[in-house]
Amino acid sequence: MNYTYRENFEKWLQSGKLSEDEMSALIAIKDDEKEIKSRFSSFLSFGTAGLRGTMKVGMNAMNRHTVAHATQGLAALIIKEERENDGVVIAYDSRNNSELFAKISAQVLAANGIKAYLFDGIRPTPELSFAIRNLGCVAGINITASHNPKEYNGYKAYWEDGAQLPPEHADTVSAQIEKVDIFKDVKLQDFDSAIKDGKIIIIGDEIDEKYLAEVEKQLVNPDAIKKVADELNIVYTPLHGTGYKMVPEILKRVGIKNLYTVPEQMIIDGDFPTVKKPNPEFSEVFSLGIKIAEEIHSDLVIATDPDADRVGVVTRTTDGDFMTITGNQMGALLIDYILSAYEETGTMPEEPYVVKSIVSTELAAKICEEHGVKMYNVLTGFKFIGEVIKNHEKEGHGSFLFGFEESYGYLKGTYARDKDAVVASMLIAEMTAYYKAKNMTLFDALDSLYKRYGFSAENNLEVHMEGVDGPEKMEALMSSLRNSTPTEIGGVSVGIFGDYMTESFTDMKSGKTTPTGLPKANVLYFTLENGDVIIVRPSGTEPKVKFYFLVSGKDKNETSNKIEIYQKSIKKLI
Repeated sequence: MNYTYRENFEKWLQSGKLSEDEMSALIAIKDDEKEIKSRFSSFLSFGTAGLRGTMKVGMNAMNRHTVAHATQGLAALIIKEERENDGVVIAYDSRNNSELFAKISAQVLAANGIKAYLFDGIRPTPELSFAIRNLGCVAGINITASHNPKEYNGYKAYWEDGAQLPPEHADTVSAQIEKVDIFKDVKLQDFDSAIKDGKIIIIGDEIDEKYLAEVEKQLVNPDAIKKVADELNIVYTPLHGTGYKMVPEILKRVGIKNLYTVPEQMIIDGDFPTVKKPNPEFSEVFSLGIKIAEEIHSDLVIATDPDADRVGVVTRTTDGDFMTITGNQMGALLIDYILSAYEETGTMPEEPYVVKSIVSTELAAKICEEHGVKMYNVLTGFKFIGEVIKNHEKEGHGSFLFGFEESYGYLKGTYARDKDAVVASMLIAEMTAYYKAKNMTLFDALDSLYKRYGFSAENNLEVHMEGVDGPEKMEALMSSLRNSTPTEIGGVSVGIFGDYMTESFTDMKSGKTTPTGLPKANVLYFTLENGDVIIVRPSGTEPKVKFYFLVSGKDKNETSNKIEIYQKSIKKLI
């Protein structure tokens, strides 16, 4: 039965399941029709990325009730698949309520007869991915909202391969959530009794050691660090998050002697007091680290986000200032370094391949082509990179070298199926050492890359569509661009139009169509006649539509001007 948002609001008030604080929070909004509608029109949407939302009392928010509800849906999927005995790993980050939500998830699983392996403290997202595979579990849950502001939390669900849920399983969970009454049908076992019964098992150091051992194996050339270990100074900040332990530990193990951490940001705090947003894509999060870098004469500051799946870097430039290296630039730098280092050491694996998302820099393709390495393009979402790895393993050929997304996510190695800021931090340190031996910074290395392959620039435009009608607005914009395909953008003709919903590319002159070769997705792809690319897709976790601009040119000024023209043209279209 479908209820109005007012009926849902009253149902929660009369449930008898709310704490005093939760009751007070709802009574406080009883006369705020807009807020009630926002919280009680529908549940948070459960997709392949799980749940993500602000922490409030209500259906369309992250709280102990919606977390338990989602876990009951996941339990139904596991029972349907007859995999109860295989267990589920649960991890959580440093956000407010993350530990509470993790424990509630474990209690729901235990009540449904499913063993839960719960980490004894905060852990990086990639370690959860590793643990699922290492323990042979059917699924995993990670309580995190990644790099979102402090008001947010999230619920990421993973399957047995260590990647996030495939669409068909996410649909099953979503359907089960709709069937289950959030207060009457959710099972919950007492936490302490579940531990006593062996239904909840606490895990920790033993998984850490196995995970770090796999990360360390991903070093390409261990001698690179040894050569300059005495002179190499690196600054690191976990931005109050889960990288605080694993990143310093792996850097120490691979030979980094002079690692300086940012004391204020080594403190675990879900309010993220030193930053507006704990996002390593933003230059402002590096301000404290740069102060230390200036004092110790370091050329590099590394920052990881709260769940340590993304990593950002600032490097010293030739004029002594610090510059942010974008996710696209770092992806290109790491690919070039890894391939070159394998070739220099004569250790290139057989049938090597690299994977990137379609919205990531085309410079990566040029580098791979130069080195004779196969490169795959996949849809946005690291699970698609994981699928390429899985398919190669099934077929028994190919050596996965590296995967990345422009959103500061990287992976080397097959021990996990999600982006890993721990292994990426290690590789960035190795690469920095390699160039330091040549008296170069990463800024110099990037400049060298552009001289060899031509200048590349990438930029994003985000159109935010918040509110109850946000999803409708997002879909209307995508439909408009799909059904009234622009023939030119910024004065440049569109050569090829790609629609991943119809799984086809269309030549705008001849009308000839070819398959995309990728799964259906709500993504539009415009290749302009000058070779520049513009991609459009709705965000899977936030109420916005994202435009990606992948542009090349003779220098920074030319590419910047082109991006500005394209963005103005897009703004007119929408």
